[in-house]
Amino acid sequence: MTPARPDARTLIDTFLDPGTWLSWDEPPADPSPANPGYAEELAVTRARTGYDEAVVSGEGLLDGRRVAIVACEFSFLAGSIGVAAAERLTAAIERATAERLPLLAAPASGGTRMQEGAVAFVQMVKVTAAVAAHRAAGLPYVVYLRHPTTGGVFASWGSLGHVTAAEPGALIGFLGPRVFEALHGYPFPEGVQVAENLFARGLVDAVVSAEDARRVAIRVLAVLCAPREGLDPGPEPDEWIPVVQAWDAISRSRRDDRPGVRALLKLGASEATSLNGTGVGEHDPGLILALARFGEVPAVVLGQDRRRQRIDAPLGPAGLRVARRGMRLASELGLPLVTVIDTAGAALSRAAEEGGLAAEIARSVADLVMLDAPTVCLLLGEGAGGAALALLPADRVLCAQHGWLSPLSPEGASALLYRSVDFAPEIAEAQGVRSTDLRRDGLVDRIIPEFPDAAYEPEAFCRRVSRALEYEIATLLRRPPADRLAARLSRYRRLGVG
Repeated sequence: MTPARPDARTLIDTFLDPGTWLSWDEPPADPSPANPGYAEELAVTRARTGYDEAVVSGEGLLDGRRVAIVACEFSFLAGSIGVAAAERLTAAIERATAERLPLLAAPASGGTRMQEGAVAFVQMVKVTAAVAAHRAAGLPYVVYLRHPTTGGVFASWGSLGHVTAAEPGALIGFLGPRVFEALHGYPFPEGVQVAENLFARGLVDAVVSAEDARRVAIRVLAVLCAPREGLDPGPEPDEWIPVVQAWDAISRSRRDDRPGVRALLKLGASEATSLNGTGVGEHDPGLILALARFGEVPAVVLGQDRRRQRIDAPLGPAGLRVARRGMRLASELGLPLVTVIDTAGAALSRAAEEGGLAAEIARSVADLVMLDAPTVCLLLGEGAGGAALALLPADRVLCAQHGWLSPLSPEGASALLYRSVDFAPEIAEAQGVRSTDLRRDGLVDRIIPEFPDAAYEPEAFCRRVSRALEYEIATLLRRPPADRLAARLSRYRRLGVG
């Protein structure tokens, strides 16, 4: 038996703190329909459902934070959007923008209201423009897709969230299956237009109930709405680094029990919410995209997950497109960006080549070096080849004591130079890949010590990293954006030439 799904008002009550809901809705102005039966249909629907339109809008508190919310009511003419509903939506989005409120949207709709024809269809442009203006103002937009969400609603304001969750089992797709079957004479393939498949394809960030969606929204807004000014970096972290041999550092960085980016988020971050995929149909398990806080400092985190790269596949072009989604998120919302490098190298395969791996590395480097947000790079472990370079350019570069950076893995460089991997330790030493060499050459600003190895002290190490990230980000936030960018460009322009 299909579980009951909340209507718009119940959903809003589930999302918001009790007793804080305030409606923004004005009585709708009905159009003059060409079909005289439409006015009667509207009247009957209003009496039956207790709703005056397919959209409800207003504000309330979410864990004490003032937010705006718009939600569809599917029982009102299948949640379809006509002129009045679109006007209500647009007015609410514009008010949220004017009052600088984060906006939560909960669509559930069959799309355009057919009774109103082309004029209703083009209303989606108006709604989309309002969402685009809200995002351009640097304000969060969080979407919860409900059952069902199809047609023009999914193809406009339903697909523009900074973060998007979906209701379990929800039908979500562009063309409704009933329309498809009527047009083509056979049913649409099962399991395609369902929330869980969208998650698997990297199109939504989570599949959660309404109660869990509230908790997700609270965590997300704790980062997206965190203050960027007046943050105290505290005292500068201590740094004492013993010198180790390059091959010893490389060997330690490859230990299976060495903490990676997931451990850093779990043990070091004070708040962390993972996002999923590119949002346009791709994902890569080797690249983590998350919203996190280190102490009080918010950040978008892009982290290479070395373990998942070993289990599933090396980092490919889709992973870099996930990373570029994170860069756009940081830029649009003015959030600091943390990149975490820990990779044995990018994928070497036909699929990677045909998927544009080299071009994605180039675009990632270009986007990152020109990003208008504060950036900190953490060399956490392995740093081999173009996959590492793609996440390297930053205002500040930190390196774990046993982290390293190289154009190829030492074995690859040995094979290239000597047609044998046997000379990897000597090449690593000669190339200056270890943390102390990288700092000497101006590639690294700070080394984070390991006592004596991160694998032996994972929690203490992750907290040490978190403290260093908090200090660096808070310090960067005090600098004017133009000065940060100028210094970053100057840094890379001078590298290697004094």
